[in-house]
Amino acid sequence: MVNPVLLIVVPLGLAFLVPLFGLISKKTGKYFPILALLFNLLLTIKIFPQVLSEPIHVNIGGFTPPFCINLVAGPLGILLAFLIALVGLLVAIYALSYIKEKNEEKYHILYLLLLTGATGVVLTGDVFNLFVFFEILCISSYALVGYFGDKAGVESAIKYLIQGALGSGFILIGIGLLYGQFGTLNMADIASNIHSVEPISIFVPLVLMITGFGVEAAIFPLNAWLPDAHSSAPSSISAILSGIAIEVGLYAVVRIVFTVFGASSIMMFLLFLGVLTLLTGELSAFNQENIKRMLAYSSIGQIGLIVFALSIANMNGITGGLFQLISHTLGKALLFLAVGYMIVHTGSMNISSFEGMGKKMPYTSFFFTIGALSLVGLPPFIGFPSKFMIVKAAIFKQEILYTVLIILVLTATVVEAAYFFKVIQAIYFKGEAKKEKRNRAPFKVLIPLFIFAGLILIVGIYPKLITNILESSAAELISRTDYIKSLIP
Repeated sequence: MVNPVLLIVVPLGLAFLVPLFGLISKKTGKYFPILALLFNLLLTIKIFPQVLSEPIHVNIGGFTPPFCINLVAGPLGILLAFLIALVGLLVAIYALSYIKEKNEEKYHILYLLLLTGATGVVLTGDVFNLFVFFEILCISSYALVGYFGDKAGVESAIKYLIQGALGSGFILIGIGLLYGQFGTLNMADIASNIHSVEPISIFVPLVLMITGFGVEAAIFPLNAWLPDAHSSAPSSISAILSGIAIEVGLYAVVRIVFTVFGASSIMMFLLFLGVLTLLTGELSAFNQENIKRMLAYSSIGQIGLIVFALSIANMNGITGGLFQLISHTLGKALLFLAVGYMIVHTGSMNISSFEGMGKKMPYTSFFFTIGALSLVGLPPFIGFPSKFMIVKAAIFKQEILYTVLIILVLTATVVEAAYFFKVIQAIYFKGEAKKEKRNRAPFKVLIPLFIFAGLILIVGIYPKLITNILESSAAELISRTDYIKSLIP
């Protein structure tokens, strides 16, 4: 058996090796993220068949749960670890040409630490180490948002830091309250004893932890940091923040709610919170003239849709929510990477500056269009089956409330289509075709864009390629009792 702890150890170890190899050659550091994430990608593919039958347990230090730090590689954890490795690898390839600052060595160290933290969050079976890995992710993100060192970047990083630090404080207090009541930090141990105490005594830590993780997940009203952070960060980091970081924050919320607390009583609250987040994000995105702020608010809307789907709390709803998570990760990563070189070409983030871009940068514009149409939910792209599954899950509830909410969800999708088509119109149908040499993005940049676009199209046409994995991941959340038993070997 291949040990899943390597998914954490290898990128973490290479992050510390970057400055050492930098003493020999400053150019070697930029290839370390590619090596680490390629290794993680291949390892998750190798592990997949085994975790679909039963989770893999790794006990650190020779002790047994609940007295040890342990990792649990189940279907959902490995699915997200695969997604982190895939997106991280493609963005690292993009960064080979995009990141050209004097201190790029620091960029690659922080980048590896960010993805190490994200991988640790989705694999840990211990609430304190959930916090530790989450902090690694967050602290790396704060530094990378201000990577360019300009006034806007530093200001955005500080805002992000302040809100993130408050969220982390809430998480730590919540963990302390749980430890005080149960005398353990093991998720399975807490979950199996959660009903032995009064509901009011676990309500406070539940609220604190949802609030803390909800900051990183960009759930309304905890998302004030996100538009500034996305617009100030390098586009490669914007793709990671939107495609990986906020999804990992959402995973932490879901894991706490479904597995640790089994808090089915708050699903209706989360359902309304998801719709409110969706409407807030999409309506705010509609009014933006800055392309990266528009995409940032769009991410808030997408998170709201995922929260809504997961809160339906049946097999179709959770499977649809996880499908939408993958759709958003691929689509938003593609959009931010495409926009990155459009901004380099125009020197501006204003949507109006992209007029005629379809003639100047045809390939990059084409890939942007694929990402936009997928997020809107048009066939044959991945966004269509994911949104269709969510709508079907809500309709099958056969309740007036769900019918009303799904109408609001579809209204938000219309708003989403309106602002994306506004950008597409500017790219292809505005501006004059000047007889100038086309400024194409470098070939190394087009490779990850092409792969993202290909995955969006292939999975959109053949959704059954991933539905079995998604259903196994959904069952892991729904069948809480069985999963808790499986956590302890």
